[in-house]
Amino acid sequence: MINPDELLPVSHIRLDELYQSQKRVLEALANLLADDELGGEESTRIFETLIARERLGSTAIGHGIAIPHGRISGLSAPRAAMIRLREGIDFNAPDHAPVDLVFALIAPEDDDNVHLKILASLARMLSEPRNREALRNAQSPERAQAVIVEQMTTVNPEQSA
Repeated sequence: MINPDELLPVSHIRLDELYQSQKRVLEALANLLADDELGGEESTRIFETLIARERLGSTAIGHGIAIPHGRISGLSAPRAAMIRLREGIDFNAPDHAPVDLVFALIAPEDDDNVHLKILASLARMLSEPRNREALRNAQSPERAQAVIVEQMTTVNPEQSA
């Protein structure tokens, strides 16, 4: 399993961003996740993958959290990004609460197992009110990453091996 700090580098975390729509948040997440590994059109491909998944059903899990995700061919390892919104937006959440913490996950197309384990780990970590509160109060991307790394390795100790 990938280390949480490799999965979600500080450079993939933005705090107190202001977006008016789900589409704009997904575009921003796709831009954070893009690099040269898949070529110049990677951001567009990631965005289209995230949008396609949202069309299947909302990735909001309640309590102001959404975890858009998808699998992409040509990707060598999973990667994640996080945006904390200054103001919550509608994400069609099951509890109808506006979403202000959005985590995106992309994984290699041929690796269902890792993708699902990471999603489950994120969901478990975010189900704890104290973890959500710590992320909402984080003063820097470094602090947000530290909360996630600490909690994901506590929830899934094998991730730090």
